[in-house]
Amino acid sequence: MSKQHIQIFDTTLRDGEQVPGCKLNTEQKVIIAKQLDHLGVDVIEAGFPVSSPGDFKSVEAIAKIVTNATVCGLTRAVENDIKVAAEALKYAKKPRIHTGIGTSDSHIKFKFKSNRDDIIKRAFNAVSYAKSFVEDVEFYAEDAGRTDNEYLARVCEAAIKAGATVLNIPDTTGYCLPSEYGAKIKYLMDNVKGIENAILSCHCHNDLGLATANSIEGVINGARQIECTINGIGERAGNTALEEVVMVLKQHADLDLDTNIDTTKLFGLSQLVSDSMGIYTQPNKAIVGANAFAHSSGIHQDGVIKNRETYEIIDPKDVGVTESAIVLTARSGRAALAYRAKNVGYELTKLQLDDVYSNFLTFADRKKEVNDNDIHQIIETSNVYRQIVSA
Repeated sequence: MSKQHIQIFDTTLRDGEQVPGCKLNTEQKVIIAKQLDHLGVDVIEAGFPVSSPGDFKSVEAIAKIVTNATVCGLTRAVENDIKVAAEALKYAKKPRIHTGIGTSDSHIKFKFKSNRDDIIKRAFNAVSYAKSFVEDVEFYAEDAGRTDNEYLARVCEAAIKAGATVLNIPDTTGYCLPSEYGAKIKYLMDNVKGIENAILSCHCHNDLGLATANSIEGVINGARQIECTINGIGERAGNTALEEVVMVLKQHADLDLDTNIDTTKLFGLSQLVSDSMGIYTQPNKAIVGANAFAHSSGIHQDGVIKNRETYEIIDPKDVGVTESAIVLTARSGRAALAYRAKNVGYELTKLQLDDVYSNFLTFADRKKEVNDNDIHQIIETSNVYRQIVSA
């Protein structure tokens, strides 16, 4: 059975840029957009054109240079927003307008001071107006995670009737459990009239650390697009991390779902985004963190040296990392010391290693991490140094 394609919708340049203090200029956005296009994403959400002249300029510039991906602009369910987005996207080879409105009772009552029927009407009108400019229109039901499923289905039906090609089902506040979010997607697949004419999309936030899990449950239950950001950056606790969902689908081939992403470019693009935005990526970040393929425990190091797959389910080269890192600390064993010593030019016998190792432990207790220069010092101060260099 052939695998089903999951579209990757990258919103690093829109939702990702909403992190406080992480404003990018147009030149930086264009550089990142080019790399996203090379990475193989299906859709690049380039910005929110009506929000500022700078955002309009950036969306327009990105629309001109992207050659493969769809270029998308965000709007509210407001005619002027939609008109401005269409203008910004006029140079795009494949333009998409992303419009929508809040659908949860909380949003309807407190944000819009409206009622359910009026929201459906506004959703229909927004999609219809966007459709007059572009063929590809995505509708978002903001706070869908906390929206009653039956009402959400009615909203989705109205959006499809108006011409929506994609239905974005955001867990805007990161509230849903994976089972709840998956069930919501399944309910829409089973109960929305005309669902065969649109793609369901997952847009999950990470407030409870569940964004990746929710997105995967979404595609397992019928969604065919995941909205995500490089390094999982975004509002509050961030968005679904692109590198995580892509590698989950790649490693779990039994799901029969795949993407067009060139995974060997993930690490490099992660660093580009981190440097451009000035956002420190936590060392233990899955897939692209500095420690994602680093081993400091003696038991783990011994296993990885003997066979990488003992403690690594991903080959580092698959995501653009040169090799696994054997980090020497006071928890490291003889195998790790011998491995690192060999890398800097010392082939130790078992007896030599025993002597050097005792010296190493004394040294390691004083430092958090032992580097290559330290290895030379440790060996040179050992009792068997002359034997080692004369060998």
